[in-house]
Amino acid sequence: MRWNEMSNRQQATLLTLASVELALTATAVVDLACRHRDDVRGRKGLWWVGIFIQPVGPVAYLLWGRRRPCS
Repeated sequence: MRWNEMSNRQQATLLTLASVELALTATAVVDLACRHRDDVRGRKGLWWVGIFIQPVGPVAYLLWGRRRPCS
């Protein structure tokens, strides 16, 4: 379905979901970049790849990839 074929409600929903996905990905990227490798569960390199598997990657990292929350 093309953008101009969508209803206003569908367009708004898509933009909202895309914004949430972008915000979660950006948050995960910044967190992983600033976090010491000892504070990450597993290999940082694998989390870098995983973060970009949408939409579950950023959520998985933020929930399970960190050993302790940011202080």
